[in-house]
Amino acid sequence: SSLLSHQKFEQTIRYSFGDRRPVSPGEKMEISISVETTGSLGRRMTVQVPAERVEQEIDDRLKSVSRNAKMKGFRPGKVPMTVIRQKFGGQVRQEVLGEIMQTSYSEAISRENLTPAGAPQIAADNRETGQDLKYTATFEVYPQIELKGLFDFSIEKPQPEITDADMDAMLENLRKQKAVWETIKRAAKEGDRVIVDFDGEIGGEAFEGGHGENVSVVIGGGQMLSDFENGLSGISTGEVREVKVKFPKDYPNEKVADKSAIFNITARSVEQLNSPKVDTGFAREYGIEDGNVEFLKGELKQNMKREMEQTVRRRMKEQILDSLVNANPLDVPRSLVDDEINQLMHEARHAGLGGEDGSTPRDAFESTATRRVALGLLIAEVVRSQNIELDRDRVKSRVEELAQGHENAEELSRAYLADPRFRGQIESMVLEEQVIDWLISQAEITEKPTTFGKLMNFGTAAVSGGN
Repeated sequence: SSLLSHQKFEQTIRYSFGDRRPVSPGEKMEISISVETTGSLGRRMTVQVPAERVEQEIDDRLKSVSRNAKMKGFRPGKVPMTVIRQKFGGQVRQEVLGEIMQTSYSEAISRENLTPAGAPQIAADNRETGQDLKYTATFEVYPQIELKGLFDFSIEKPQPEITDADMDAMLENLRKQKAVWETIKRAAKEGDRVIVDFDGEIGGEAFEGGHGENVSVVIGGGQMLSDFENGLSGISTGEVREVKVKFPKDYPNEKVADKSAIFNITARSVEQLNSPKVDTGFAREYGIEDGNVEFLKGELKQNMKREMEQTVRRRMKEQILDSLVNANPLDVPRSLVDDEINQLMHEARHAGLGGEDGSTPRDAFESTATRRVALGLLIAEVVRSQNIELDRDRVKSRVEELAQGHENAEELSRAYLADPRFRGQIESMVLEEQVIDWLISQAEITEKPTTFGKLMNFGTAAVSGGN
């Protein structure tokens, strides 16, 4: 996800006070302001608004109410002010005080050149009739950023090559994906699957979980305890075997942990995994309608190239962002970190991660959230300081890519672009990519030869789709 997703690129530094509206020059009020620094980013601002201003606002509002008030016994607009004040005075006073606090807060932070990060905590010290309105606003400000090292970063660019051996390994993985288990007559060996019935005893007595029927066990697959799997090596269909199994000390079932059991095992069948030949039928299995094997290989190589390029790009991005954040350590607003933690927790729950109840402690996300906030602020500052403008054509292309393959791709693209929230996410993502491109273009790049397998962190692991 985009690092700018929680700091909109068009207004990264913004004020927050509910649905606060901006203050026009004509609304500036005579207020007194004092600001106290409570930490590297913490501020405590005391604001005092003259009583005359407050009472005048209340009187004006009550007069406005009186012009439209309808009360029994009085003609519209003729209700005495004493009655209006008695009936509506309390409500009007609360409304006016709230509005004055909002507008005076906006005026105060503007005068003091403060950039609050998140909503303030407001405590009214005095709201009494006839006295100055006095309140305290506590908040954090965005850090002052002076970017360093933008033109001094050094990164490595992996230079992999797709060899015939890489192609063979990928084809082998495709074969394994279509492999099927087939019954065999020989004795079982590592990699074979044995279908077994078993009964286990500890000290001559059966125990919970010690019985199974028609259980599939791949020898060396790590599904069962190693003693159990190793005990199946060389077994044949119909054979009955006694296997000794030692449960580890940290076994989840405490009743059998650190104990030895004897299992009587009957092999129902032995199976081996047979992979298909790379032929026309195999090609059709992977969507090549005419079964052209060479075309399949070409498609596979294109997929590998795309993943390789994406991985090279990701490795360079990781290096350049590490360089950026290491060269520019920041104190970041706690409110932004908390917001990011909430987002990460939401993503984790949505992905089904966490404990048995689907939850994960907040502090597990602390480091990641802090880094993401710092990077978001730094990237926003690169945008500002280097005058990087959003590439609208790139946004459109990205949206078209997302819609590609759908039945009504053009219509879907228009719908995406018309959705402000979705479009904003794409714009943030594209702008971040532009910043990374710019940073990489300024860096000293050293090409580093490597193999495809090392780059992708696997030897013969399967290559996923090319999207």
